[in-house]
Amino acid sequence: MKLIKIDKQSWDEGIEKTKSAYRVFGPVKEKNDHEFKLLEKSELPDLNYQNTRLSPKSIIYPQSQIMFTYSLDENKEDFRIMKEVENVKSPMAIIGIRPCDALSFPIVRRNFDTPEYQDTYWIKAYEATTFVGLACNTACSTCFCTSAGTGPFGEEGLDVLLIADGDDLYAKIITPKGEAFASSAGWTMEAESAVASKIDEMKTTAESSIASSVATDQLKNKTTLELYDAPFWEQEAFACINCGTCTYVCPTCWCFDVQDETYGKSGIRMRNWDSCMFPLFTHHASGHNPRNLKYERVRQRFMHKLKYYVDKYDNGIQCVGCGRCIRFCPVNIDIRKICDKMNSFDPEACACEVTSS
Repeated sequence: MKLIKIDKQSWDEGIEKTKSAYRVFGPVKEKNDHEFKLLEKSELPDLNYQNTRLSPKSIIYPQSQIMFTYSLDENKEDFRIMKEVENVKSPMAIIGIRPCDALSFPIVRRNFDTPEYQDTYWIKAYEATTFVGLACNTACSTCFCTSAGTGPFGEEGLDVLLIADGDDLYAKIITPKGEAFASSAGWTMEAESAVASKIDEMKTTAESSIASSVATDQLKNKTTLELYDAPFWEQEAFACINCGTCTYVCPTCWCFDVQDETYGKSGIRMRNWDSCMFPLFTHHASGHNPRNLKYERVRQRFMHKLKYYVDKYDNGIQCVGCGRCIRFCPVNIDIRKICDKMNSFDPEACACEVTSS
């Protein structure tokens, strides 16, 4: 694992060099927040941020994505033939992605790239992308990433990890894709051997700054139906307004809807992000809705993240601890509190309470 030092001039020049080989995305200041955007000529990523409002998942998995085009013109040879749209045109690089967001891509891959089913749109975009992370020297107040399988200096899902130390910037090369990206940028100056120890100290300090934690150790052992029928769901869902903000800002939510749109004799088939928090998400053509009530939708979201995923993949929770859903929920629903309730739930104790009352 190579550690490279990057000075200010090499950084600026290197980012510009990479744009000849990659479509480069990075955090850009947008009004009062940062968003990941395609960097134009001479535009640099702004690394002076804690985390973006939306995760960079939309670079791999766009909020709206055209999959096919078709014609309804009977005079054309391709009448009513679906033609696939090529969505990935060149290699991409995401610069400045936080370790929590980087972990979300391996989590989502377990759903989109399985032995039985492969989502070629997602897989092509993912495999064409180099992930250049940015370590968190100071965590957000709502961050609990160390409880979710990563940390401020986590490396899973990354090809390169950038570490900022005052005016100095270091790049830890993790994979061959990362090596190729650093080479295209012209970053070759190896850091002094003492730097590795300093980075370890920074990592320890950053991890100790995380004030939030959640317990997940008992989720696997809980009986699904007992959690499903737990008495706290209606109370936890009381304030929810079904806005879907939690699912849209979440880096690991993957639900989508597919629809056709026709204008004249030309049409497209596209997919759009959807949300289990929306009443129409499970609405059947018959008119029946198996999750018609608000608390049922709230229960579905947390059961999926913290129980169904755990049982199916046995590889942690479907959450990276970024804290976005906590920060942006307009009614202050907190996944940390619900996770703790699920993890410590004791159906026998609940039954005793009901009997005694």
